[in-house]
Amino acid sequence: MKTMKNFLLLLAAVFSFASCEKDEDKIYLSSIESGELVATESTVVLSQENSNDIVLSLAWTKDALQISDPALSAIDVTIQTLQVSTTQDFSGVVSENVGTSLSKAYTGAALNTLAKNLGANTDVANNVYFRLAAQTGKNMTPVYSNVVTISVTPYTIDMSLGYILNADKAETGVTLYSAASDGQYLGFMGATSWYNFFMKEGDGTVWGNDGVTGTAFLMSSDEDDKKRWKFWFPGQNGCYYVDVNTGQKLWSALYIPTLSVNGDVQGEMTFDRSNVKWTLAFNAAQAGSITLQVSGTGYLYDSSTGTDDSTVKSMSVAFAQSGESLTFGGQVGNITVDVPVVGECMLVIDLSNPKQWTVEVNAGSGEEPTETSPYVYLPGINDGEAGWTFGNYLRLYDEDNLGYAGCADVNAPWGYQIAIEPDNWGDVYTLAEGDTSAGMLIYQAEVKTNLPAPDGGLCFFDVSLKNLTYTLTAVEDVIYYSGFNDNWDLHPMVATEMPGVFTANITVDTETSNGFQIVLDMGWKVSFGGSKNLLFYRKDDNAANVEFDSTIRGTFSLMVDVIKGTYILE
Repeated sequence: MKTMKNFLLLLAAVFSFASCEKDEDKIYLSSIESGELVATESTVVLSQENSNDIVLSLAWTKDALQISDPALSAIDVTIQTLQVSTTQDFSGVVSENVGTSLSKAYTGAALNTLAKNLGANTDVANNVYFRLAAQTGKNMTPVYSNVVTISVTPYTIDMSLGYILNADKAETGVTLYSAASDGQYLGFMGATSWYNFFMKEGDGTVWGNDGVTGTAFLMSSDEDDKKRWKFWFPGQNGCYYVDVNTGQKLWSALYIPTLSVNGDVQGEMTFDRSNVKWTLAFNAAQAGSITLQVSGTGYLYDSSTGTDDSTVKSMSVAFAQSGESLTFGGQVGNITVDVPVVGECMLVIDLSNPKQWTVEVNAGSGEEPTETSPYVYLPGINDGEAGWTFGNYLRLYDEDNLGYAGCADVNAPWGYQIAIEPDNWGDVYTLAEGDTSAGMLIYQAEVKTNLPAPDGGLCFFDVSLKNLTYTLTAVEDVIYYSGFNDNWDLHPMVATEMPGVFTANITVDTETSNGFQIVLDMGWKVSFGGSKNLLFYRKDDNAANVEFDSTIRGTFSLMVDVIKGTYILE
């Protein structure tokens, strides 16, 4: 009955009629009564340092229709809008529909962007006015709350740089440049095949691929991850000239596989992907000025081609010189550079700074020792749980043979691969021959066959990238520790609900002179030493036992994670 009365009351409010015949039976609705708006701060000074912090919160009471009968309640049909302006009369207002919410919080970056959109002056205090507007329909006159005045000092937003974020939206240190700060960001990137990324503007807007259509090279800044995906590069590793245009919501990637040098120096340049540089070693007959030309063929991927190699657009690319910088385009230009010495030299084109591309010649060959990666990765090994990610890794234990070992919780219905760096889908090892327990690897195969995986469960991996071999050993529900109290018997550790994590309580009442080991099997085929909470595979006794102070006595809890290769003893 009360619901029916509420419905009739709403009709009365909208259509202005009553069905009661007697005045004493009539029930009246009056206009909505404004709520009260309050703020946590009256003065806010913004900076890059507090851009991620909550710097201002607003709260308000609910606006409501007033009804003459206190025993009844009116249906809530109010539309609430938070209005913000830099003028007291709220001209040039920025509005936001806040729905049924009773509060609003601003990070430093969000408030700074709001101030920018309102035309506030940077680096000085501006009065910013807030009020809540409520109305029962879009054609109804709103009722306003009290006005809250906040002194806001914005900082200058640099819209000249676009910051490349990784798949987890963390900054990578790579930037693109918008010389006119007009939303078109240009620059070179060294990318691996199918590399995923986002781009963040100076005002905090994060751009990714349009997830609604799913079409490659279309852009979206929607905060909904279902509507904004990661950008992705095509399947080639190497040098890309990237054009991200936020106004057109389009981006493109111009792939440059090679660059040729002609003139006083000739040869094919090599691309250093991690440093975004092109290099060419040569022997200089004499020191002094030389003139050369640098050109090549690029392949453009955009919204019309997608990442399909068969539809890619080829075009001439070249560098020219302008003062101390290089320019990039389709026309070849002369480049003059000084050679410092006679003999071995290195021509270097540095494209890492999008504001200024440079060329120079350095003395020497420029060759540096190649660092061995401390990890390799297992994309696909838990595809049944987390998809194809680089979250599982093996740790280097034998640098001479590029031997890597570790454990993983296997759930790989489509097999897996071995990758040498995160997010690099091109430089991977796949199956040459073998089965789920052992076999041979092949690197960068034209047609990749995933490594076959066991049906599931915890497994130990031993991989040699030099010998191109792999072996897998199943790990049971019990592993062992040995060595405490100088007792080298095997003592069981119990598996927890977390895959790869085992625990045991240990009493140390005598000297432990040589540390301890973690052993995965009763035959001692796989054991770990370690230090500083890390475990190291002890193949052929190459690693020391786990460190332990021989003077310590007491009862301890030992927790081992054989997947992460860590231990905690406390």
